[in-house]
Amino acid sequence: MRQLLALPLVALLSLAACAEPPPPVVPQAPAPALPPLPPPSPPPTNTAPAPPPVEKPALPPEYADVVIRVEKVAGTVYMLEGKGGNIGVSVGDDGVVLVDDQFAPLAPKIQEALKGITDKPVRVLLNTHWHGDHTGGNAAIGAGGATIVAHDNVRARMAAGAPGIEFGGKLQPATPPAPKEALPIITFHDKVSVHLNGEEIRAIHLESGHTDGDAVIYFTKSGVVHMGDDFVTYGWPFVDVSSGGSVRGLIAALDKIAADLPADTKVIPGHGKLSSIDDMKKIAAKLHDAWNLVEAQVKKKKTLDQVKEQKPLAKYEEMTKGFISADAFVTTIFNEITADASKKPAAKAAPKKK
Repeated sequence: MRQLLALPLVALLSLAACAEPPPPVVPQAPAPALPPLPPPSPPPTNTAPAPPPVEKPALPPEYADVVIRVEKVAGTVYMLEGKGGNIGVSVGDDGVVLVDDQFAPLAPKIQEALKGITDKPVRVLLNTHWHGDHTGGNAAIGAGGATIVAHDNVRARMAAGAPGIEFGGKLQPATPPAPKEALPIITFHDKVSVHLNGEEIRAIHLESGHTDGDAVIYFTKSGVVHMGDDFVTYGWPFVDVSSGGSVRGLIAALDKIAADLPADTKVIPGHGKLSSIDDMKKIAAKLHDAWNLVEAQVKKKKTLDQVKEQKPLAKYEEMTKGFISADAFVTTIFNEITADASKKPAAKAAPKKK
């Protein structure tokens, strides 16, 4: 570098002139335009068609419009009305104690009604007797973990089924044996107690009333009794003679319960509106009178047709609003009285004097 700086200006210009000129700049064609980017792909979706919604099986027409009505009774106890026997419900910290469960197709509606009261599970299910309008939901309630409890004869009759019978002037179809899941797994002969929700809940057997497996359920602290079909408010009661029931036993049951329980006890009937002990006594008085009126005709050696012609129960027109007519109830009483008479041993003839 120092040597170049020492050269005269003329020499530097000569060197610059002798240097090769830079190559010419060749213009380049513009780069082709890139194609536009495709739009972003949508997120992957499941192209398989959505499964159809699961539809609940349609209820038979006679149950489709049934509404389960809930009524607070007293203490821990509620009453549910729908189609079939009234349901008793005890609700508390321990769970639910259920008394009866109507017909099988109504089980989902009953379970939904219970959810409106509590989120607790059904721990115990007590059956007042074996008829399907009180035990039809057993299998569904039992599948939820409830322990089913009833009298010995309830399990026996449910397991066996029954032939068709006629009552109220109509032929009722045969009852098939109940499935294993619907049968009570704990049975009793006289009485049994369930200790839940802070009270003793007693199931007490009543001999030969509506049937031979009847039990009333007494909620001792709440002051409520569920009478099953030994007490109904629709009119003359149905006494299932083919299942071991009797009018005399049903009357005795009403008398006993009305005498044993406090006068302010709330009464859940098997069918009908919430009642009182006084209401039960009034029905019992009518049944006593009906028995006596028919018995008076029997003592006059009247036939059944002759007794019906006399219309001994005509003064109780309000009792004919249910499905048991006055003639049907007269027939039940007449048959029971005459059957009892035929069972009595014949009087021995006086010994002849020698």
